[in-house]
Amino acid sequence: MGKRKQMLLVLILLTLLFIWGNSLMPASLSSRFSEAIQRFLQSIFPNLAAGETGHGALRKVAHGTEYLILGAELWIYLRLALSRPLSFLALSGLGAAFLDETIQLFVPGRSGQLQDVWIDLGGFACGVLLAVLLNVARKKAHFSKGMHL
Repeated sequence: MGKRKQMLLVLILLTLLFIWGNSLMPASLSSRFSEAIQRFLQSIFPNLAAGETGHGALRKVAHGTEYLILGAELWIYLRLALSRPLSFLALSGLGAAFLDETIQLFVPGRSGQLQDVWIDLGGFACGVLLAVLLNVARKKAHFSKGMHL
């Protein structure tokens, strides 16, 4: 396996550790962490929603963003390293999301939420789509550059 593929695999594993590590946090610690991030973001964006509404929205956006990153990473890795079919990619995203919510069933004050699985999968699909679109744009730019020489 090439160095690029190894680095991408490490990045994917770190992303999964971050996602699942957040799910392993007890509710009290997770809430304090989210509130600190919310205060930081409000210092940059003063009109950001505050209170419970803002806190809940921030957590949902965080779920989607984590999985957006994971979706892009997995698509690139599977395309480069394994040449696996799209169904393998979809099952990887689904498995990661279900495991994430299942972990929370065993953590004090946390609960697995079906709604979060859907948010995770939406983020994952957006990440895959973003990676595909960037790849197409890169290929078009490369092709166009070659045509003008």
